[in-house]
Parts: sequence; C-alpha cells; structure tokens
Amino acid sequence: MSAVARLRARFAANPDQPLKLIGATGQLGYGVPEPAFTTALARKPDMIGADMGSTDIGPTFLGSGQMATAGEQTRRDLEKLLVGARAHDIPLIIGSAGSAGAAAHLDATLAMIRDIAVEHGLSFKLAIIRSDMDRDSVSAAVDAGRVRGMGVLPDLTVEEVQASSNLVGQAGTEAFIRALETEPDVIIAGRACDTGIYACIPEWLGFPTGLTIHMAKIVECASLCCLPGGRDPILAVLDKQGFVLESMNPARAATPMSVAAHSLYEQADPHRITEPEGAALVDTATYSAVDDRRTRVEGARWEPAEQLTIKLEGARYLGERAVLLAGSADPRFIQNVKTLLEEVKGVVQDLVCGAGVAPDYDLTFRTYGLDAVFPWPEPPITPPREIFILGEVIAPTTDRALAVTKSTKQYLLHHGFPGRLSTSGNIAFPFTPPELAAGPAYRFNAYHLMEMDDLAAHFPVTTEQVG
Repeated sequence: MSAVARLRARFAANPDQPLKLIGATGQLGYGVPEPAFTTALARKPDMIGADMGSTDIGPTFLGSGQMATAGEQTRRDLEKLLVGARAHDIPLIIGSAGSAGAAAHLDATLAMIRDIAVEHGLSFKLAIIRSDMDRDSVSAAVDAGRVRGMGVLPDLTVEEVQASSNLVGQAGTEAFIRALETEPDVIIAGRACDTGIYACIPEWLGFPTGLTIHMAKIVECASLCCLPGGRDPILAVLDKQGFVLESMNPARAATPMSVAAHSLYEQADPHRITEPEGAALVDTATYSAVDDRRTRVEGARWEPAEQLTIKLEGARYLGERAVLLAGSADPRFIQNVKTLLEEVKGVVQDLVCGAGVAPDYDLTFRTYGLDAVFPWPEPPITPPREIFILGEVIAPTTDRALAVTKSTKQYLLHHGFPGRLSTSGNIAFPFTPPELAAGPAYRFNAYHLMEMDDLAAHFPVTTEQVG
C-alpha cells in the first residue's frame, strides 16, 4: 500500500483528526535548512511539500529550459526530501519542477529523482503531472476571445503563442487531486499553482476548501511568514475550523501580525487568493496567538469560479545579450548623464551600422542611483555622489552584441559633456573587460488567463514504478 493509500485509509476511519503538513522550503534548490528539516520529520507529518518554481526568476529559465538553481544543490535538496519522505512513509509532493515547470525542467527533475532512488535503493509509485500547453489549442482560444491579459500586458496574439520557446499553464488543485487518485507515494508536477501542492491532500480528504487554500498560500513559502522571516521548514496543523502554524526553527515565530501580512503576499486583491477553480476569501480570516511562536488562523471561505481559467506563461527568444558595467562619481557627468547616454546611443549607431541605417540591436542603459529601479518622475533634489551604469545590448549573435557593447564602452568613456574637467575618462570599471557576454535573452510573451471548460484535458497525469 502506498503512502497516499495509507493516509486515505487512516482518514476514512477517523475523518475528524487533524492533518499535519510540512512546507519544506520556499523554493527547492536553494537549500533546505538543517536541523529544521530533521525537527519537521520528528513531528510525524502527514505530507511533505515543496515548490520549485517562480516567475520571480524572470523569463530566461522558462525560455531556455534550464534550471535557475545549481544542479548539485538541487539534487541535494531532492535527495533530502525524498529519502526523508520514504523513510517515514510520508507522501511527497513537488510542484513547478526544475524552476519553470516546462517539459525540459520536469524531465531533468525526474532524472534526478530516479537517480536518487537507485543510489538509495528506494522503491515507490510516482505520479507525474505535465503542464506544457498545446500551442494550437491556445491559439484557438485566442481566436475565440477566451484569453485575456493580466495587468498591463497587451492582448495575446496567435503569433506570440506560436513564437513561444516554451508555453506552460499553471496546474491547480484539480490536477493534484487526480494524481492523488492514483494513490502514489510521490507526485512531481510541471508548472503548478503553489497552493495546489498543499491544498490537494486536505481538500481530497474533505477539509474546507477556503481554509486549505489559505493555509497552502502561507506554507508554500515555508517560514517566510515568521519573525524573522526565513526559509526553514514550517508545520501547519489543520482541522475543520482552522490551522496552526509553527516554524521548525525555534528562532522564528509565526505571530498574528506576520502571518496576516504574509496572507497578502503576491495578491493583487488582499482579500482574495485566486485559483483556477475559484477564490479563497480571506477578508473574514482571524489570526490568534497560540503562544509566542505559534498562530492559529480561521475564517477563510471559498467562492467557486463562474468560469474556470488557466494562467498561461510563455517566453520568447529575443537574441543574444551582452552587458557593460561602469560607474561614475563625477558630479558634472551625473548631472548630464541622461542627455549624454542618448548622445552616445546615436554615435554608436552611426559607427556600427552606418549613418541612417536602422540598428539590428537594442541598446538600453540603466542608471542605478537615479532611476534604474523605479522610474522617478523628477530627478533627485540632491544629486547622488555616485551612480552605476548598466548597459545592455541584445543582438542577433553574441559577437554582434559584444561588438556593439565594446563601441558603447569606448564612446561613453570619452564622450564630452558641459563642464568636463578631464578628458582621460568619464567612467570607472569594476573589472576588465567591463563588457560581458550574458547569454540568450528572453521576454515573457504570455502572462495571460485562458478560459477553460475542462482543466483535466491540459494537465495529463501518468504514473510509474520507481525502483
């Protein structure tokens, strides 16, 4: 009997018992702290979960199919969780495999899982959820007017759909529950809602959906909801009326204020946690201290969606990137830098393309200390003592990107400006060469919601016996 089958049988015999869930880490692959994980296992949890993905890492990893995390550390984290879960016969659920959850990421994660199983002599049933979206199906939805942008993004076009290097959808709780129905020991999913990882088992066992989603949204970041915030494993003890949160690191405290604040994390509407199947409404939630390290949460409720949706994520290849790193502490240079950078752009274009010829590259400057992080509408009242300049070139080839960057460096170094006192150089370099090849460049070209009548059709579940 598998770990999931045993759990199901135990709750069938006593459905009113509490359920203990461990959020092992906020993003697997960056390290799972010890001894907090050992402490978590000693608490005899009913499941271990971990999210591996995020859009915080940008579009490059989705587009390229590479992991954002180092391979050695990722394998070490997977080994720790898999060996621990199997030793205690606990279901292990991992979502957004390999950072971005596309086929290449999922397959690389599965290869590590199988290798770890061989090394440690493990045997278990594995369920796999794939999240790659069929481009023709998405294109048909675009043509039918069933796709809408999120935030300020423009409407999705068929051309952008087809141009995506990788295109995934976020699997919700529904897909994880279908995987649970196969009664596995381990579930590994491609791109997935982080809540689905933790909400699926309690919802499957009959716990209130609003509570489970609220709990899942908090524990998916491990101990980030604590004071001080961190990535140590966190324990959630769930009953039919609420849940109690406790970090497995005794130095961290889940307080009513810190937990309530984290409930707002990544939400456009602070009162709604929106999922493919509906929304958890947390405006009625309450947060009460159990002691100085634990908080109990109650009161969230569930609102089913009138229309099922899938969040799409796609990345499109732009070209090869090179960057220029430089700084300045010259007050006159800083005063004139905006005009100077635009002039340098014009000089470089004429030199590397020829007068009147359109560039085959994009050159962008970011001035840290002035407006690189936020587009301030007005310059600072008191100019900064120094600024850092990041020049970025995206071109068809690496050689072309570097060639443009090298010319940019030279003419930025010596370009004149009002009041200049020295012609020896305008900028300082942190190292040489100051221009570096930075690999392929991508942009998110799909970050949209697609209306669906059947979620299951897009997130197939397969199983295999490992070991």
